[in-house]
Amino acid sequence: MSKRIVLASSDSNLKPKSANWPFCFSSDENFQKAVTENDRVIVDCFATWCGPCKAITPILEKHSEDAAFKDRVHFVKFDVDELPAVTQALGVRAMPTFFFFKDGKKVDEMVGANPPALLEALKKLAA
Repeated sequence: MSKRIVLASSDSNLKPKSANWPFCFSSDENFQKAVTENDRVIVDCFATWCGPCKAITPILEKHSEDAAFKDRVHFVKFDVDELPAVTQALGVRAMPTFFFFKDGKKVDEMVGANPPALLEALKKLAA
């Protein structure tokens, strides 16, 4: 069963709408912990000023509540401006960027706010 911890973003458009919305980590250590302590993880790399990030947030929230993913995938996110070391280590160059981890290893990544591609990547991760 996945864990979801809420820590609201400072941007009201990115604040969680439900208790199952992703954990927003604020340190390199929290990032490592989220990726290594959960079987399947999606990491949303966002910026508070990013229009596409704001547009995809409600879709990602909906997926976090979907029965197909709710207990199978751990949803986490971080603000690229607040964690430059993690941003650089992951090689994030555009937002939003999504990374998909399985058993602590990166298995996929996706750049951009593309709802159909995001859904397909989540299905693949949850399988």
